[in-house]
Amino acid sequence: MIQPRTMLKVVDNTGAKEVQCFHVLGGTRRRYAQLGDVIVASVKKAEPRKAVKKHEVVRAVVVRQKKASRRQNGIYIRFDDNAVVILDGKTKEPKGGRITGPVAKEVKEKGFDKIATIAEELI
Repeated sequence: MIQPRTMLKVVDNTGAKEVQCFHVLGGTRRRYAQLGDVIVASVKKAEPRKAVKKHEVVRAVVVRQKKASRRQNGIYIRFDDNAVVILDGKTKEPKGGRITGPVAKEVKEKGFDKIATIAEELI
């Protein structure tokens, strides 16, 4: 359950290290984002001389969440942290070229095929 003011880890190589969600896309009264949902976030921590700078507003897709998520087959999946991958503009393409750590299958099911293919591990 990702909501506004949630701090999330960035798991790609764009230079951002931590972002803070301030809007969940997908409706006027939408409160929470789950695996595979797109959020609008502000970069809070970033590496110097990289593609994404501090205080930049970006769109990102949730690839891991701490809250247990139920799948169609009855299995619950949960991760150790909340993590996102930064998107390139308003497209479904990732801005970076590498993704570290596992990524949930729900991301591929929601149409983010490029993120699923460059991920280290798809769970």
